[in-house]
Amino acid sequence: MSTEQLSLTFAALADPTRRAILAHLAKGEASVSELAKPFKMSLPAISKHNI
Repeated sequence: MSTEQLSLTFAALADPTRRAILAHLAKGEASVSELAKPFKMSLPAISKHNI
């Protein structure tokens, strides 16, 4: 992994919403609707957060 890729990865993980989404997905598959439920965000906004 290059330094640039590593920087992008850490920058993505610095976002608390992305970390919460990843924590949810670590428990198993989930629909975008399920992922959006705890956040006040639109479904397209949640989709953009998926890594």
